[in-house]
Amino acid sequence: MAKQILEALGGAPNIRELTHCATRLHVTLDDERYANLKQIESIPGVLGAFPRAGGRCQIIIGGAVASVYERMISMMNAAAASGVTEKSMEAADPSDAADSGAASQEAPQSFASRTPRAWASAILDYVSDAFRPLLGVLLGASMIIALANVAVALGLTPDGNATDGWRALKAIWEVMFVMLPIMIATNAARKLNVDPWLGGAIMSALLAPQLAGLSGGINVFGITMPINDYSGNIFVPLLMVVLLAMIYHGLKRVIPDSVQLVFAPFCSLVVVYLLSVLFVGPLGVWVGDELSAGTAWLNTHVPFLFALLIPMLYPFLVPLGLHWPLNALMLMNIQTLGYDFVQGPMGVWNFACFGVTAGVLMLSIREHDADMRQTSLSALLAGLLGGVSELSLYGIHLQHRRTYRWLLAGCAAGGLSSAVLSWAFPSVLPSGQTIHGVTTTAFAFSSLLTIPVFDRAWVYALSITIAFAVAMMLTVIFDYRMPQSAHETETSAKSAAGMSAAAIADVEDSAVPAQQLWHAESSNAVFAPIAGVVVGLESIGDPVFASKALGDGVGIVPDGSAGIAAVHAPVSGTIKTVAKTGHALGIKTDDGIEVLVHVGLDTVDMGGEGFALQVAKGEHVSAGDVLLQVDFEAIAQACHNPVVVVTVVNTMAMTSVVPLLMPADSPSADVRQGEPRKVTAGEPIIDVER
Repeated sequence: MAKQILEALGGAPNIRELTHCATRLHVTLDDERYANLKQIESIPGVLGAFPRAGGRCQIIIGGAVASVYERMISMMNAAAASGVTEKSMEAADPSDAADSGAASQEAPQSFASRTPRAWASAILDYVSDAFRPLLGVLLGASMIIALANVAVALGLTPDGNATDGWRALKAIWEVMFVMLPIMIATNAARKLNVDPWLGGAIMSALLAPQLAGLSGGINVFGITMPINDYSGNIFVPLLMVVLLAMIYHGLKRVIPDSVQLVFAPFCSLVVVYLLSVLFVGPLGVWVGDELSAGTAWLNTHVPFLFALLIPMLYPFLVPLGLHWPLNALMLMNIQTLGYDFVQGPMGVWNFACFGVTAGVLMLSIREHDADMRQTSLSALLAGLLGGVSELSLYGIHLQHRRTYRWLLAGCAAGGLSSAVLSWAFPSVLPSGQTIHGVTTTAFAFSSLLTIPVFDRAWVYALSITIAFAVAMMLTVIFDYRMPQSAHETETSAKSAAGMSAAAIADVEDSAVPAQQLWHAESSNAVFAPIAGVVVGLESIGDPVFASKALGDGVGIVPDGSAGIAAVHAPVSGTIKTVAKTGHALGIKTDDGIEVLVHVGLDTVDMGGEGFALQVAKGEHVSAGDVLLQVDFEAIAQACHNPVVVVTVVNTMAMTSVVPLLMPADSPSADVRQGEPRKVTAGEPIIDVER
């Protein structure tokens, strides 16, 4: 997988930066025109690939992302060590931006020429990349604090500090929280192409007075420098590193190369430290305090709106990577207020997400869908035990967007129940302040194991249970696929296409027994999936098929009276691909022929209307089996060409692929010439020599 992804990205020299989070590879490219995202999406194990502005892209993999990342890094290092310095892309066509799945990259923008949208994207990416590498340690620390709270809840450590062992475990989380600004500064510096240790060193110096037990202020050269507590603060390192990048890169432009190693870090340390103590640090503290106070005001004065707003927004923020600033806000709440109230509503969204996944798992078990069962089971376990939602989101929800209806319904139900229960049973802080909303003193991922870290855990547990149950039940009752593409029983699938019982009976009665039509003894033949007139690919009016980019083959123009008709399997083999809308399928024979059946031109725009699938990916079919029922009248009403295209996709791997465009008794020796012929379903239309 790593090798195929690397090749599809244009090779190691085309990769400027490579990082990963829990489920995604994050890639910055030198030239995005050489990256083929469609090719990446076809790699087994890849859940999706999405372009981002500025030559970046995200590749969704799932739990194996760390292994793929490590292998890609190893390959890139090997390429660099072998002296590969030029892009090996001469065969690529940079002008083919449409096939690459990404727009052409413009010249780097100056600060003045950047649009507000570009600035917003750059800021969000900066914040995200500063946090993303810390995901694993944050998750591990949240599990530790969760175990400590479970021990307290079970009475194993009545006062929470009864044993040195538990105090040591809690120290792992507490120390990591104190040192979090240093880790953020290191990642942020790396993001802005500054020596990462320089960012970490300056942030360490800012934390040193607190670590040494100093307070108040320090008099240096007659100037009193204030001392703030920056432990756990995330805005100070983010702002400080921006200042550091400006000064560091400016110094490198004016300091001679021969002495840069000494004086660029030295000057940066002194200048940035002083400016951070006097200006950046207080500014970062003020920004964090104001954001925390603002969200606290919302939670206190409009708790119902807050409890609904957070879970309803998250399904749209996470796919875009816009949830990281909220994670930063959670950490700031803990640092400034001593507790956080965002994670409770966020847990509602997580469990609504997992509820949909559980519903999909139940349907896949009922329908014996092995692929979806494996995907949904892995995503559900990662969610319930680890709090990771990306596997569900990218593996299922964004593939079947109908699930968003049931997901948002679960979010609304869980958020409303959390608001009602929190209002009815408020918590009172030691200071006497009344809090409406579920709070926690730890940054914890929303999983079953971290429920004990929340105050009034029963309120939190009940609200996430409601969100999970509602989303799961709606998914099971109404399905996660559009009705046209759901793999149901034959009769219900036909009904999904809008056919009446009489129409179904007419189709079934008119079907000719397969053994009378399909000549399985002809091992070289690809058979007609439907009756009609056979035409050459160059005459169907589609430049892609005409170019033979999808292999050689034929088109079949259905009879004008086709109405609702069955499309049969042209060969025996395994269903390898099925379009979400049901208009196209790929079949691979046991001896390696890959056949594409594509019903109509541009029928993807119909969204599955008029198509009723009878098979699913992974099934084995025999030549003549019904693949789908098609309403050709609906295709005509949508103003699309109803031609059924059949091609041998791997034509180049065959000795010959000959479209049979003339009647078998034609005196012409060249079957490619002459008038098109009429066929019935089951007659040979392509001759393949392996």
